[in-house]
Amino acid sequence: MELYLIRHGIAEEHQLGLKDEERSLTSEGRQKTEKVAQRLAKLGFTFDLILTSPLVRAQQTAEILIAAGLSSQLETADHLSFEGDIHNWLRDWFQPRNYPQKTQLALVGHEPCLSSWAEILLWGEAKERLVLKKAGMIGIKLPDDGSPLGRSQMFWLTPPKYLL
Repeated sequence: MELYLIRHGIAEEHQLGLKDEERSLTSEGRQKTEKVAQRLAKLGFTFDLILTSPLVRAQQTAEILIAAGLSSQLETADHLSFEGDIHNWLRDWFQPRNYPQKTQLALVGHEPCLSSWAEILLWGEAKERLVLKKAGMIGIKLPDDGSPLGRSQMFWLTPPKYLL
């Protein structure tokens, strides 16, 4: 399986009276994310399913990916919010679905969670070495035997500036 970890685009700054989970993409964030999505489509990327955090900015990012034709299926996963834990996601969401080996799954979420998830998949622990920029993507190949922690392989790490 190929797993793509995608960070949401540029969002509104924190401000009084605006809950963090309600922060939207800015117009610049929307434009850059649309350009990144269009470039990914031109490069031939497609996803069997896009899972998104329930926070507004992640959902908007996922909708942009859908509009660019990168997938036709979108679901919300609470595991991708800030409190999400990769071990719980693997147990509750990932393993029961038993995806085919050739599945391409995109997860749209937040930092530092996504980088930590990538590090756990790659090295077995979070080392705070990877940084995923807004609208950036990490591609990870999971081993076929179903035990990905510390045994996965990264094949894509691209900041959005290289896709614009």
